[in-house]
Amino acid sequence: MQHPRQTRVAVPMAAALVAVAISFFGGAAFGYQGHMWAAKTALNNALHQLQVAEPDKAGHRDQAIGLVNQAITQVQQGIAAGAR
Repeated sequence: MQHPRQTRVAVPMAAALVAVAISFFGGAAFGYQGHMWAAKTALNNALHQLQVAEPDKAGHRDQAIGLVNQAITQVQQGIAAGAR
């Protein structure tokens, strides 16, 4: 039987892989951005792990969540800029 946390991690990872596959094979003429997509996937996984972590971390967990969200936004903007 699969552990509940493994299931929670598998779903976002599967969604990220589908998004990458759609963007890669969707016919768009984008430059290679595999590393940016890999970074975005890693950041989304990190965000998920922070969100399911115990909240009592003297505010550091919440601050880390905010910083990871900022990083995700920057990576998304970088992907968009590279697509132009």
